Amino acid sequence: MADKLDQFFVSLKHWAVGIFPEAWQPLISILLSIAPILAVFPALFALTTVIERKGLGRIQNRLGPNRVGPYGFLQFAADGIKALIKEDVVPRAADKVVHFLAPVALVVPVFLAYSVLPFGRNMTPLDLDAGVLFFFAVGSATELTLFMAGWSSRNKYSLLGAMRAIAQMISYELPLVLSSLSVVMMVGSLSLPKIVEAQNAYSGTIAHWHVFTPWGLAGFILFFISSLAEANRSPFDMPEAESEIIAGYFVEYSGFKFALFFLGEYLGLFAVAGLGITLFLGGWTAPFSWLTWIPSWAWFFLKLFVMIAVFIWIRGTVPRLRADQLMNFAWKFMLPMALLNIVVTGVWHFSGQAGWSFLIRWLVCGAVLLVPYLLLGRALEMKFARRTYRYAN
Repeated sequence: MADKLDQFFVSLKHWAVGIFPEAWQPLISILLSIAPILAVFPALFALTTVIERKGLGRIQNRLGPNRVGPYGFLQFAADGIKALIKEDVVPRAADKVVHFLAPVALVVPVFLAYSVLPFGRNMTPLDLDAGVLFFFAVGSATELTLFMAGWSSRNKYSLLGAMRAIAQMISYELPLVLSSLSVVMMVGSLSLPKIVEAQNAYSGTIAHWHVFTPWGLAGFILFFISSLAEANRSPFDMPEAESEIIAGYFVEYSGFKFALFFLGEYLGLFAVAGLGITLFLGGWTAPFSWLTWIPSWAWFFLKLFVMIAVFIWIRGTVPRLRADQLMNFAWKFMLPMALLNIVVTGVWHFSGQAGWSFLIRWLVCGAVLLVPYLLLGRALEMKFARRTYRYAN
């Protein structure tokens, strides 16, 4: 019964494909793989916007949305209708073609990134041998779309906001990729389903998730922080900070085009969270052997919901960084720690081949990571000291 529930959507797809003539089946199979992505994650985006606003309201001692629908949970529908009917204002001097294409070009690569994520056992839309590489390749198009938006608006503030956003994303993309490299080294494959299968084993009752190792824990923390910066989430939301360069690169966008930027940002956040779950948190596997009866797809989305809750919690509690703090943190802490974690991954691998016990490997690798962490953190603490304005009144 548990196996049937686990493979319910796979069996349903095979049944639906079998209805059609054999010549049509490859095309129908592709469409049935695309349709759930186009339906589930935009719906999750709509639900998250409401939950986030209500969660931030609770953190800030206010109610949040509470008028539209039961307890305000239809607020996303009102927001969507408003975005659809709102006037589309385009600056007279703007490059109208590029101005129109920028939000579309942002959303399309994000949907492509979902195609290689394993949402459950036998539930990978596109099983590529180089799935990790494909994910980062399509994600790198985001920088281009931000520049398209800032440059085509013919607004100096939009262009400055776009350049600052690109600088931030490139800076944090390096530790994001390097933290993923440690997993690729240990598994020996760029295939995301194979990375999940490598974690689908148990010692007693505890799963072999990568996050339970020192290099995996450090890699997950680095990946998590970098994903916040890549998605322009607080406390790294400098490109869109209302108190900064007037809302950044999309200041000249309104109506549905602005809604597409909003959608692309959240879908990108969900995608990179799904990649982090796959690389470090076992993907669709259960944390304990006695919970394997729960469907694999349920585990994946449960982990995704927990990650979203943490994103909301951080946004409501952590203050925004200054621009200099943001860049110092990327180049003087995140990047050195990500490079060091690759070395620690190699030490973990070869110490296991040498027959070291699990506890000794943990202590040695943990110490190699902890000492530079303390030293780099101490150096950055001096950089983050309170500024003294000599001539301020």
